[in-house]
Order: sequence, then C-alpha cells, then structure tokens
Amino acid sequence: MIDRKKKLLLIQLTLFTLGVIIIIYTYFDKKQSEEQIISPENQRNIISKLNVEENSEGDIFYNIKYSGIDLAGNRYILTSKEAINNKSNPDLVNMKFVEVNFYFKDETFLKVISDEGVYNNKTLDMIFEKNVNAFYEGTELYADKANYSNLKSFLTVTDNVIVVDQKGNLTADKLLFDIKKQSLNIISFNNNKINAKINLQ
Repeated sequence: MIDRKKKLLLIQLTLFTLGVIIIIYTYFDKKQSEEQIISPENQRNIISKLNVEENSEGDIFYNIKYSGIDLAGNRYILTSKEAINNKSNPDLVNMKFVEVNFYFKDETFLKVISDEGVYNNKTLDMIFEKNVNAFYEGTELYADKANYSNLKSFLTVTDNVIVVDQKGNLTADKLLFDIKKQSLNIISFNNNKINAKINLQ
C-alpha cells in the first residue's frame, strides 16, 4: 500500500514538473515571438513592404491612387508619385508629382498635372501648385496654382495663367472652369486688360 502511494506521488510530481516546464517554455517562446514581431528591424521590413516610410510630418506613401465620383457625377482618378498624410489633419494628404483625370458624362476629359498638391479625402477638394498644366479638348493651360472645389464643382486657376488654343492664346489673372456646365470665365484684377491673340482664320 505504501509503495503504491509512493508511485502515485512520484507520478503526480512528474506530471506537475512537466506541466510547469511546458508553461514556462510556452510563456518564454511567446514572449520571444512577440519581441521579434515588434522589433525595429521587423517594423522597418513591414513598412518597406507596405511602401510606407515614417516622417515627422506623417507617413510617406509612394505611387498612390484615388478614384471616385464627384458631386457632379463625373468620374476622376487622382495619382501621385509621393504623398504624406497630415498628422494634425488626417483628411489632408500632401502630394508630389500629381496627376488627375476628370472623365465627363459627354465623354470628354480634363487632365491636370502639377509638381505639388493637396487632396482632402473627406470633401474630395484638390489643390494643385507649381507648374500646373491642364489639358482639355485640344486647349492647354499653364499656371502656378489651381483649386478644385467638389462642392461648387469649380476648378479655379490663378497666378500667371496662360491659355494656348488653336483659336488663339491669352493671359489672365484668374480662370474659372465650371465643371457642371463645362464653361470658362476669364477674370482680370485691378482693371487690367486680358491679353489675347485670336486666330480668326
């Protein structure tokens, strides 16, 4: 009877010891794997695979693309070679080397490209700056700045505006392109004249 109790006690101690060893091994193995997951080297690898870099202003993304439909029902595709999200305002994305194509219901399209831009992914508004070029139905436009308002369905082009067209060329202070009506208004400040060369042939 005593031998049987000793055997049971020995088996219980052995099972208990094995249980403790398994728990300790599992805990330390899990801790090591967690440390590996959050190690800086692994973070850099994950970030590089996601094509994202850390920056003091925000995260940097490469070759991004936004597409959607504006309030006027026109489809657009916005691309950028480099973009930084804004930590203070998550709705804003600062972009470099920007291109947007608006596809209108009448099957025409407007292309706008610029060196820099800002996209509001909530309101869908866009700002284009530095070397702004726009192309619409054979007409080319050059300026320093352009603003697209989704709510008003307007593209406002300002600063050193030059329009090149087969019918003639003009320079102005400001152009308003109504995307709904697909009409163009030309504005000059301080009673300055609009400089235009028109081909009457």
